[in-house]
Amino acid sequence: MEKLVYVVWRESGLSPEAFRETVCGPVAQQLGDAGARRIAASLADEHVQDKLGQRLTRLEPPPDGIVSFWLDNADDRGPCEAALEAATDTLAGYLVVESVPLLNTTRRAGVGERTPGVNMVALLERPERLAWAAWIAIWHERHKIVALETQCTYAYVRNVVVRSLTPDAPPWAGIVEEGFPAEAIGNPAVWYDAEDDPTKLARNIERMVESCKAFLDLDRVESHPTSEYRLSD
Repeated sequence: MEKLVYVVWRESGLSPEAFRETVCGPVAQQLGDAGARRIAASLADEHVQDKLGQRLTRLEPPPDGIVSFWLDNADDRGPCEAALEAATDTLAGYLVVESVPLLNTTRRAGVGERTPGVNMVALLERPERLAWAAWIAIWHERHKIVALETQCTYAYVRNVVVRSLTPDAPPWAGIVEEGFPAEAIGNPAVWYDAEDDPTKLARNIERMVESCKAFLDLDRVESHPTSEYRLSD
């Protein structure tokens, strides 16, 4: 099986709520009918509108989230892409390799229901200064430890891009999903697991920033608060 991730933009004039209802309803049904499994969506819907001030983006308009699913063969994605294209203004598709350093075992929700918390979706570019192997080694070996030790995450999913699937897709090399408690968004003390401990907060921020700088150009990182929905098994 192969995992596909599509970064999606809703049509102008369509509300975040209506876009969520479309993706989580008829689009998810069409994806399943076309053979997709483990369908999921992370969308900037009405439940995270008060968190969007924490969004980091250079894009106008910014993306409205991601839709992911698994197929036996990515070559058979045509009907899935057609369903997504009909429901979006723009989409950028990627074939990825998934790894899960931190599995969500504490904030579960039923199929079609919203996962409690906020799923922070990061879109990463590989800096030209780093060869591919070095970039992966820093991200997967060194940064993983820092991320898990300095943040209050309950889920951490890494998607390494193998290749783009749609024309003119941005050159993102990684797509990350990290689950945070809603109260952590915009509150560094909660985000960095250091409530009532200024010394720990400063230390964790310093460790995270230095770790990110080692394998990313921070001004080119996209980070988006979203609501996560698991749409099929």
